[in-house]
Parts: sequence; C-alpha cells; structure tokens
Amino acid sequence: MVTHWPDPAHIVIGGVEPVTVLTSGSGSRMADPLSRIQYLDQLTYLPDDILVKVDRAAMSASLETRVPFLDHRLVEFSWSLPKALKVRDGQGKWILRRVLDRYVPPALINRPKMGFGIPLAAWLRGPLRDWAEDLLAEDRLRRECFFHPEPVRQKWKEHLSGRRNWQYHLWDVLMFQSWWSYWRVQPSHVKVEI
Repeated sequence: MVTHWPDPAHIVIGGVEPVTVLTSGSGSRMADPLSRIQYLDQLTYLPDDILVKVDRAAMSASLETRVPFLDHRLVEFSWSLPKALKVRDGQGKWILRRVLDRYVPPALINRPKMGFGIPLAAWLRGPLRDWAEDLLAEDRLRRECFFHPEPVRQKWKEHLSGRRNWQYHLWDVLMFQSWWSYWRVQPSHVKVEI
C-alpha cells in the first residue's frame, strides 16, 4: 500500500512483507472509507512519518508544534463528527476551514498544500554521489548479503543517468546501508538474525 519496493524478495535476500496494521486488514470492519483512512493515518502516517519529522525539526529550534490538534479531547471530538462536517463538496477539513474563515484571510486557507521536500534526486547525483556509490557498490552489497545487488545497481545507474528518478527507492537502501556500516564497526551493540 505504501512501499517503494513492492516485492520484498526482489530487493532483500529472504525478504517477505511483514504483517502490519496496513496489511492485516485492521480497520477493514469500518464501513466508511473515510473513517478507515482516518484510523490508519492515526496509527501509521502520523506517528511514523509526519509527527516524527515535525517533532525533530521543531525541537531543534525549541518550538512546540501540532499540540493543539493532538489533544485527546479534540481527537475524540473529530471522531464524533459526521462525515458531512469533515468533507463537503470534495473539500477536506471542512469544519476547520469554516472556523479559520473567521480569523484567517481566504488566500491562506484556500490554496494547495505546499510541501518542503529536499532536492534528494539532485543531491544523490551531486554532493552525495560518492557517499552513495560507496554504500551501493556491487561488491559491498554481495559481501554484506542483505540486498540483491542487481536491482539496486540498476536503479542506481538509471538514477545517475537522469533517465529515471529512483531517489526514494535508493534512499531506503542507503539508510539501511548507512545504519549497518555504523553498527558493523560496533558489533557488541547489535544482533542481526538472518
């Protein structure tokens, strides 16, 4: 549902897709798709992605963020709202937008989301290239026995050539490789079962 590499065994030696809240059917008893998505986001996307990134960035600058929206009373209230107050005419956060209409200029509310992603694709072709090449070297991948080198190297070559943008696929592998290279030199701190 959210993986970059859809077939784990294709990339990870002995890889299998683990059972998670997304793959187990958890929440599937909820008849309303909006409630199901809200439930899964609350269990996965918020704590495992968005909130982690926001917390790290905010804490580094001594800022408090998102706390009002995570108050348990507000979360419980949002769950009690009928769908018509959450989404109307294809627009999400309907009730929140109506409250904001009272205090915030419409130009700030009625605009598309603006992410702040880093230029990872360019960095991997530029300043991070040597670092990535070392971690994705074919002989290293074979020696360490975690990844099948062929699909990783193929995506790396295509990315470097500019034909394709495999930044997220490669970043997944690079983060593991970087973590492993750190712990490999400190074996007393980690136990890996294969």
